Amino acid sequence: MTQTDFSTLLPLTILVACACVLLLVDLFIPKNRKGITAFLAALSLAVTLGFTISQIGSESTGFNGMVTLDGFSAFTSILILVSGLLGFALAYGYLKRMGLERGEYYVLILFSISGMMLMSQASDLIIVFLALELLSIPLYVLAAFARPNLQSEEAGVKYFLLGAFATGFIVYGTALIFGATGTTSLSGIFSAASNGTPSLLLTIGAALLLVGFGFKVAAVPFHMWTPDVYQGSPTAVTAFMSSGAKIAGFAALLRVFATAFPALSADLTDILWALAALTMIVGNITAISQTNIKRMLAYSSIAHAGYILMAFVPYGNKDVMPISIAAGLFYLVSYVVTNFGTWGVVIALEKAEGKGLEIADYAGLAKKYPALAAAMTVFMLSFIGFPPTLGMVGKFYLFRAVIAGGYPGLAIIGVVTSLVSAYYYLRVVVNMYMREGDPTIERESWLDFTTAITAITTVALSFAPQWLFLMASTAVFRLF
Repeated sequence: MTQTDFSTLLPLTILVACACVLLLVDLFIPKNRKGITAFLAALSLAVTLGFTISQIGSESTGFNGMVTLDGFSAFTSILILVSGLLGFALAYGYLKRMGLERGEYYVLILFSISGMMLMSQASDLIIVFLALELLSIPLYVLAAFARPNLQSEEAGVKYFLLGAFATGFIVYGTALIFGATGTTSLSGIFSAASNGTPSLLLTIGAALLLVGFGFKVAAVPFHMWTPDVYQGSPTAVTAFMSSGAKIAGFAALLRVFATAFPALSADLTDILWALAALTMIVGNITAISQTNIKRMLAYSSIAHAGYILMAFVPYGNKDVMPISIAAGLFYLVSYVVTNFGTWGVVIALEKAEGKGLEIADYAGLAKKYPALAAAMTVFMLSFIGFPPTLGMVGKFYLFRAVIAGGYPGLAIIGVVTSLVSAYYYLRVVVNMYMREGDPTIERESWLDFTTAITAITTVALSFAPQWLFLMASTAVFRLF
């Protein structure tokens, strides 16, 4: 290992080392003092975040070009680490209340975050596969963490079986790509594909990779696992899973397809267009009929994957592509911030044995807890894309980029499905403000802090989004 290899993966190495040490240290921490494990895990993330921020502006490759440190990996890694900290803040009180406080929860989250960070740095399909397994296996365990709850165990099994099935597509696609190009390096694949007419074998391999990534980001028609897994998993796990896995999936999708398969843009553009349109339509329409808040947010998550996929559609337009992908990254940030805040409100109302998770349970929330209802209203409006919220700015950037890329029809679908989504998002608001009820919430300091800070950020950043979009643009432009 050279000095360059070490520095390229320094934050990731620190996080993995901390996770391994914490796994051993937790054995000596009493069962009634697992808050110490939570603190040490959060400290590990904070230290890793500090080293990641210190590497902004640095560029290097390590391990014979298999991993890359650049602006894009730094941007997505920071977003992943912040998601981890928000996930810990939501989980701390929730695990105690539900009787699930076990030290391995935090260690599993750390290992999953390690896989997500490696995914953002992967420059070789072998590393993509290893990172995918590292981030996925802990999530399979976490989905079933509420054992012996049957719903949680069912969620873990479903996620594992379908996740393994999707991973098979990535492995087989990698094999076909290697057969067509003789390499698994993204730069090597690009060179081989650009030197002549891309082979059918390469196109099929790329399509299989798209299927595997489509599962990770819950794009239609690879979304079937999402509602059951989101509903059955402990809510704190669902909150982290719905954000972290999406960031990693889109990070890998972007790096792989932007750096390895530009020559296939003519073949893949129509496929990406169809995936984005179907994901937006199916996610939003199916969410209308949901009465359980977790299932509604599951279909909402599917729909937002469709919006982010819009950014990939101007695939063959070299002038528009960087701006479009930057818009996708910006929207991903807005989704993550809004999503964690929403799940914070859901956790506050949830009771043992799955009670408090129906939309009808939000009746009367505005009268009894006006601040919490106001925060939830902000999150719902942001999901719709209503001003003044970060979601509105994100959709504006997305729709503008797609129209500039020559796909106004897709932008129209995005606008129409956003209007459809207003029905089920505003239904939550109507229940809070216009229905009589007597809800009770759990007051936890870290939970209240997370909900408040995400609500403030969702509104405040909408008035000054330029610096964030500039950061996303700077991160993306280095890829092209």
